[in-house]
Amino acid sequence: MSDARSPAQIEADIISRREQLAVVLDEIGVRVHPKTIIGDAKAKAAGAVDRTAGRAFVAVNRTVSDVKAQFVSEDGAPRLERVIPAALLVAGVVGLVVVSGRRRKR
Repeated sequence: MSDARSPAQIEADIISRREQLAVVLDEIGVRVHPKTIIGDAKAKAAGAVDRTAGRAFVAVNRTVSDVKAQFVSEDGAPRLERVIPAALLVAGVVGLVVVSGRRRKR
């Protein structure tokens, strides 16, 4: 099978291949450039932080909702049978911390 291309066609193919190769080499140069690599690493790290922060927010929000459900009924009224003992406990702990701090100063 003989090649029926003219020298001008062959030269045009060579020019076309050179241009394609130049584009590919430019793309490779951009991909391996230190700024590109650093930018990609920063983007991955930021994405990981965003995902972690999102998970933490969801976990905290769920915990707060669970705790709130312990002290507030579904209609929004406080559950005094749980609020009063918790308030007394908090007041007792705060009182102990204050007394302990005063004793250390003496």
